[in-house]
Amino acid sequence: MTSTEPHYGDFLRLQALLSLQRELPDVHDAHFFFTVHQAYELQFKIILYELDAAVVAVRGDDIPRAVYCLRRVRAMEDALVAQVGTLETISPGSFAVLRRTLGGSSGLQSVQFREIEFLSGQKDPGYLDRLRMSEAERIRLERRLTEPSLWDEFQRLLRRLGDPDLVELYRAEIPDNGLARLAEAMVDHDEGFGLWRVRHVAMVERVIGRRPGTGGSAGVAYLQSTVERRFFPELWAVRTLL
Repeated sequence: MTSTEPHYGDFLRLQALLSLQRELPDVHDAHFFFTVHQAYELQFKIILYELDAAVVAVRGDDIPRAVYCLRRVRAMEDALVAQVGTLETISPGSFAVLRRTLGGSSGLQSVQFREIEFLSGQKDPGYLDRLRMSEAERIRLERRLTEPSLWDEFQRLLRRLGDPDLVELYRAEIPDNGLARLAEAMVDHDEGFGLWRVRHVAMVERVIGRRPGTGGSAGVAYLQSTVERRFFPELWAVRTLL
């Protein structure tokens, strides 16, 4: 007798999910390249989900929940960093063939990646003009540009708490203040995303050298210019003042 209970594949919608990968008969690495980037977008989706939840938690003064969500964000970013190494299994020669099939597409066009930046507080309206995107993606990015970021909500939380001196909170040898733990969880996120940027630069240079990137980007030169970006520079600066 056949069971009508949903099974593992039903819950995960595997039939649909596993039908989305592209293959090019003459380019062996195409299947791998496209699948890894799809996996990145799924991981970006998780990060956005947790960042959204953290923003709501901070807005509601629920610091433990915000820290809980941000711990997962950092764990996902560690996974992103580790995954970069898999792309280095593509030889420079193989990618030279593969990139001819990409047209004007580029990872720099990832709208979810820009959403993470905007939601964290690093908002650049110029991306609305520079990115190739669908109308639905544009609407999402415009919404992220106007809605409060994690940094905005953190600053509002500080005001609600009477603008405590973060430097004094950080002087504790073992911080047990909830606000300090939240600040450190935000720095963890900032650091994790920054480590991905650094690791990504090295991978791209290893695969394409100093050639221009796909989609007309400047390639490694552009990526290197983003390495020093910080979501929360004020939280990094606190350490200098101790």
